[in-house]
Amino acid sequence: MPAKDFPGKGQVAILRTSPQTVLEDYARLLHLAEYQRNIQPDKDTLLKINLSWQIWYPGCSTPPWQLEGVIRTLLDDGFTRERLLAAHNRTVVVSAREGEINNRHKVVVERYGIKNLHIYEPQVEWITYQPKERFIVLHDIYPEGVRIPKVFIGKNIIQLPQTKTHVFTTMTGAMKNAFGGLLNERRHWTHSVIHETLVDLLAIQQDIHPGIFAVMDGTFAGDGPGPRAMRPHIKNVLLASADQVAIDATAAKIMGFDPLSLKFIRLAHEKGLGVGDPRQITILGDKQAAEENWHFSGGEDTFASRGQKLIYHGFLKPFEKLLLRTPIVPWAYLASNLYHNSYWYNVHGRRRAEKMLETEWGALLKSYGEPERIEKIKDVPVGW
Repeated sequence: MPAKDFPGKGQVAILRTSPQTVLEDYARLLHLAEYQRNIQPDKDTLLKINLSWQIWYPGCSTPPWQLEGVIRTLLDDGFTRERLLAAHNRTVVVSAREGEINNRHKVVVERYGIKNLHIYEPQVEWITYQPKERFIVLHDIYPEGVRIPKVFIGKNIIQLPQTKTHVFTTMTGAMKNAFGGLLNERRHWTHSVIHETLVDLLAIQQDIHPGIFAVMDGTFAGDGPGPRAMRPHIKNVLLASADQVAIDATAAKIMGFDPLSLKFIRLAHEKGLGVGDPRQITILGDKQAAEENWHFSGGEDTFASRGQKLIYHGFLKPFEKLLLRTPIVPWAYLASNLYHNSYWYNVHGRRRAEKMLETEWGALLKSYGEPERIEKIKDVPVGW
């Protein structure tokens, strides 16, 4: 897997923002990071939305102002709406159709008249990808071949992650955001080797996309057992970079982690796919914001994640294929939904979300309208 050079490698732009100026700040951020050196308007551009929960929860999924700020900047800079696609993926437990409504993605997409793309079969065609070099782990996970969405090939991609923690990767950002787009509903098969998987996926991205960029929202940030059962904080920062490794490393450092101690960042750095060493990253914009330490905790688990880790790394490891790759697997989806949607959100999450709705950012969220009542969702989680 050869090292790859590209404009903006090792550079990360960061700015402070506010609810009153966030759309204009996104334009300043993208221009500061010189995004047009990587994202050209003569190619279709995917805006890869981050959706970790169909429920709106602060810091969990792409907020509407992040999506709107990027779309508005692209249109102002001469990109045509016909060449922009908002890309959504579903998971085995999360409905993208419901999530795009509750998280106000759909209202933004419709406001600007861009295409909405749900990337799962039979909505789009998936093909077997032929890598130029052997993967670190994906050949072993999918011996029949790695299948990716055909529609991704030849298009630019802008990842839209959040600053938040994750129970499997400590923090999750631009590199993890590709996990939901490039792999199909069997992506959970890779959780036991998630760090290596993210590096393999970055190599695929650098092969199939003519331009790659990442815009990370840190208006709300999530601490603790992410990506759903987090403690939300208001941090008022935005980050952008053409280097997915560098932006994740910078966000990790701000959250309070040593970037090179995170295996996916270290492996990607060692393979030259980006810059993961903060000492080698050039910060553009608010350098003081890049020196903050939020002292986030990345080692916390929920009841659900402890069970998953017993399967991926503990005494249940010999039964991993039986429990997660056979017709009995819907038990795991049911357990996750019962825990997060029925128990955790109602006991802990709702109170935290309502507190954030009382802030200026909460008022901004409400300005995008209340989600329409959803009577029936056709895009049910896979496996039911």
